[in-house]
Amino acid sequence: MGCCSARCMLILLCCLQLITALERQVFDFLGYQWAPIMINFLHILVVILGLFGVIQYRSRYVLMYLLWMLLWVGWNVFVSCLYLDLGGLSKDNDILSLGVSLHRSWWKDNGLRCGSEGLPSAGWQNQQNQQNQQNQQNPELTTVLSCWLEYQYIEVLHCILQLLISLPGFVYACYVVSTFLDEEDSFHIFGEFSHPSKPSQLFF
Repeated sequence: MGCCSARCMLILLCCLQLITALERQVFDFLGYQWAPIMINFLHILVVILGLFGVIQYRSRYVLMYLLWMLLWVGWNVFVSCLYLDLGGLSKDNDILSLGVSLHRSWWKDNGLRCGSEGLPSAGWQNQQNQQNQQNQQNPELTTVLSCWLEYQYIEVLHCILQLLISLPGFVYACYVVSTFLDEEDSFHIFGEFSHPSKPSQLFF
């Protein structure tokens, strides 16, 4: 794998990351999820710097992008576990909203092909009068929001998409950084041979 092809592939992956991160940022803003908003903003900033480093042959920026990919992968794994209620986490927690506002994914109320369906009541034939009184006090007891794909799985799919782009980006960034560092070392060695230091003069 040549350095040029690796650079081109990493540039493409960075562009895809920017597109998906901006799309995710929009939906996080709509859901007032402040923690993802800040993380996404930082991610966009680091990806832009990494893209600049790849184009301008700046190994430091690519190395910073490389280290951020580890944190970014960990963040997406955390969010996936949160929405899937794994590892003691719960999607009903207000972690993503930082406790400032109601934690609510935009997809929860605007999911794919969502619609209201009747919710049958247990023992409806024997307790019809009691159910009618409860329904008058709380009409939402008779309806439920049914979606083709639940909102938590949509959020998890977003995280999986980020992982599918970030993991190859991490691999290509490792190769590009190593190539840049080798070129810098060879340049310094060549420069020392081309311009040897002058011997010190002895005065008698």
